[in-house]
Amino acid sequence: MPATIPADVNPGLLAWAREQSGYSAELVARRLGVAADRLVSWERGERKPTVRQAQQLARYYHRPFGVFFLPQPPTLPPLAAEYRRLPGVTPGVESPEFRLALRIMSSRREAMLDLQEELGVPAPAFSATAHLSEGARAVGQRIRQVIGPGLDEQFAWRDDWQAWRTWRFRVEAAGILVFLFPKIPLAETRGVSLLEFPLPAIGINSREQAPGARIFSLIHEVVHVALALGDEEHVALRESRSDAEWDDVERFAEEAASEAIIPSEAFDEAVRTAPVPRDHWDLAHVRSLAARFRVTPLAMATRLRAAGALSWDGYQRWKAAWNEYVANLKPRKGGIATPVEKTLARAGRPFTQLVIEALDANRITAVDAPQYLDLRFDHFETLRAELRSRQRARTGDNAGE
Repeated sequence: MPATIPADVNPGLLAWAREQSGYSAELVARRLGVAADRLVSWERGERKPTVRQAQQLARYYHRPFGVFFLPQPPTLPPLAAEYRRLPGVTPGVESPEFRLALRIMSSRREAMLDLQEELGVPAPAFSATAHLSEGARAVGQRIRQVIGPGLDEQFAWRDDWQAWRTWRFRVEAAGILVFLFPKIPLAETRGVSLLEFPLPAIGINSREQAPGARIFSLIHEVVHVALALGDEEHVALRESRSDAEWDDVERFAEEAASEAIIPSEAFDEAVRTAPVPRDHWDLAHVRSLAARFRVTPLAMATRLRAAGALSWDGYQRWKAAWNEYVANLKPRKGGIATPVEKTLARAGRPFTQLVIEALDANRITAVDAPQYLDLRFDHFETLRAELRSRQRARTGDNAGE
């Protein structure tokens, strides 16, 4: 049978693909159901995998099958030459899942640029430059001016999910791609930015279930993009600050994001008119105020502490009560997303829409488009209908859904 025919692969490419993906030989061997020493013998050229085994390796590494037959490995820049520095993530030793997410983000960004040029579509240029010397409040106010909604609109959102969709739409309209990536523990990262211009990209961890938390991660990453545009921040490979210095940058981004989402003037008015003495903000009070701005209670409690409405001890007591409340919550049973819903969530509306336009203009083929979107072609009519429906929703209520 053809599956048992040895594949005349370049053994060096087998090792390259595994190392680039961040997998150990033992893990890959278990996945294929072979001994680790057999996998190593393939990579050394002592033995050859079968065609089927080589195809399995290509799927597992998310590489084209043909790459194994190249005379030498492709020259690729390190992933850390694109993404921003992340606390706890060492450049070059990212988890396999995070490496894959970064590769997908980068390839979609490159595809977006290529398709825009092919179709002659002008791309919005993100212009909110930020400097650390300005202070977090000033930077947050500028970012809200560029991407933020009016307060009346923010207070009128039906629910937290409408808030998330609106913030995402506004960030995308300002010239930043927004993707969701799955299968990465929140402990590794909640969000990441590709500091490439034009068209920087932001990835948000889809394991972050609370829309308010997604919003904060999104705007936090927007601050990092603005700092990079102002030459205040560099990609992970070039970032030379100490851990303590980087902690200061992270706190700056958190404060600026908080200001962008919860403007000080509106926040101060809400706290001033609330009949809650200092350090008496319980779970109900904080949740009520957080719901008004469509943010998480934890983000609001942090803002109250910064404003002096909660002392540090008061904040610690509140946080302990919040952690106990969260621990006792029953897991929410969400519905199963359709393939089209997954594509729009992960790839984002701008990228998805451009792929459809390129397909309709015969600039890409019916083979290319499913690969761009990781969606079977028989779902494309449903995808078109969903895009039209969302466009009508945005036009109808002007809410950016």
